[in-house]
Amino acid sequence: MTNQHTESLKSNSRLLSLDALRGFDMFWIIGGEFLFSAFFVFSGWSGWLWFDDQMKHSQGHGFTAYDLIFPLFIFLSGITLGLSAKCITDLDFKARLPTYRKAVFRLFLLLSFGVLYNHGWGTGLPAAEDIRYASVLGRIAFAWFFAFLLVYHTQLRTQIFWVIGILVGYSSLQLCAPLMNSELSQFDPETSINAWIDSHFLPGQIYQQKSYDPEGLLSTLPAICNALFGFFVGQYLIRMAANSKIKVAIVLTLIGVVILGLGWLIDMVIPVNKDLWTSSFVLVSVGWSVLIFSLFYMLVDVLGFKKLVFPFVVIGCNAIIVYLASSLINWKYTSNSLFGQLITNTAPYAQPLMATVTLLLVQWLVLWWLYQRKIFIRT
Repeated sequence: MTNQHTESLKSNSRLLSLDALRGFDMFWIIGGEFLFSAFFVFSGWSGWLWFDDQMKHSQGHGFTAYDLIFPLFIFLSGITLGLSAKCITDLDFKARLPTYRKAVFRLFLLLSFGVLYNHGWGTGLPAAEDIRYASVLGRIAFAWFFAFLLVYHTQLRTQIFWVIGILVGYSSLQLCAPLMNSELSQFDPETSINAWIDSHFLPGQIYQQKSYDPEGLLSTLPAICNALFGFFVGQYLIRMAANSKIKVAIVLTLIGVVILGLGWLIDMVIPVNKDLWTSSFVLVSVGWSVLIFSLFYMLVDVLGFKKLVFPFVVIGCNAIIVYLASSLINWKYTSNSLFGQLITNTAPYAQPLMATVTLLLVQWLVLWWLYQRKIFIRT
């Protein structure tokens, strides 16, 4: 790889494989998760039911493919950070100020979008108690922002210490919770230290009136590590830009396998649990994130299958918008308005598949229209 490409990689924080994987991640939220049940009805093959089960969040401890969607998005935001970030401690405050302003603006914009996604207007202003402030976008915002603070102000060794410190400290707090309060458990979400903190300090509503919020205060802390691991991968791509792309992909694959194995090893003591975002969950989700990214990197940047992933690139370039729209727009109604007669006239065994495909098509065409006009809402 030439020095010219190295400089291009440094100046372009949006690798095509990165946008493609971001779009692939979002694809399963905007309707792709219904494909497998539709394939089952269409073909009658019971194997599709296993894939359909993977499109549901795990109940309690464990891990499914659907559990990966959220941490993968955080991980990808970390890669973007790694492709563009540099330490600014040598600059005076005035020179740093524009960078700080952009970061704070991004933080509050995502937090606001998160409240909007939750239909945060509740029963009308100023009914603040009816608002759920915790959100998926809020966790992404905080994870990215604190990762930003670390990577722009510290060196690699310090960043690694922070990852280790957060994962060990968070696990220790959960393990020792019953010693601090006999009413608390270690890894039962309803009676965990996470639930105690959310019930005492998290403002507004808690998700589904539970005692804890899956995007609550304490469990946001380990999510920072997902972003930092992504940052490490982004930095690795920069530092290895002059080497063979195949070698980079192979090394990333090996790293992903090691992290994944470590996560499942720790699962014997600290169970993998998405709601608590346990340290083992961080490692398992990071392991899978690295593996899937290395696959997309191989397909797009090594083998050049750009046309193959183009539909996902269109989604990935406006991932935040399509995520917001999934809450604010009734896409099913829109799809039925356009294709309802076609779906009705289709054979009964094919109707679920046709309904899912048309639902995805309507959303994709809107995103493609934005893509063609280079309208990208990036945060």
